[in-house]
Amino acid sequence: MKYLGYHMTVFLSLLALMAATIIGPATIHAADDADMASVALADLYAESDTARILGESAKGVLVFPSIVKGGFLVGGHYGEGVLLSNGKQISHFNTVQLSYGLQAGLQKYGYALFFMTDDALNWIKSTKGWELGVGPAIVVVDKGAGKNLSTTTLKSDVYAFFFSQKGLMGGMGLQGTKISKIN
Repeated sequence: MKYLGYHMTVFLSLLALMAATIIGPATIHAADDADMASVALADLYAESDTARILGESAKGVLVFPSIVKGGFLVGGHYGEGVLLSNGKQISHFNTVQLSYGLQAGLQKYGYALFFMTDDALNWIKSTKGWELGVGPAIVVVDKGAGKNLSTTTLKSDVYAFFFSQKGLMGGMGLQGTKISKIN
């Protein structure tokens, strides 16, 4: 038992060190959030031609520049973002996820949701909180899927891109994630 306690202490110490290194002082403040979202979106466009093409025809883009995810058996993530339409800030949102299972680690990343239809954009603007998987259909675009998308194959209401991933944690997904408007 003493052996297990020692290893748990070492693991938690390493996790705390990773948290301090990865997370840093990146918190969104009202005056800077549109700028942070625009910079994150520009970085995503530089990495992905598909994201740039989607951005040109999207009705709006919800950008979460910095999500922090961590866990040891019980985990979760949190981040704040901005809904942009025609380059202008529309509203603020946060994203929260809780999970339970065999998991350990800490990760920081961002994601952007591209709303391709007026109905999808109006829905996000009018709802106070929603769970991904309930509402408009979302397609998560990875590097492989991104190569096959073009303006003629775009058929979904919403496309999601992950970017700026740092840290160590197994798996990534949007299941059980709740997104809420911040007033």
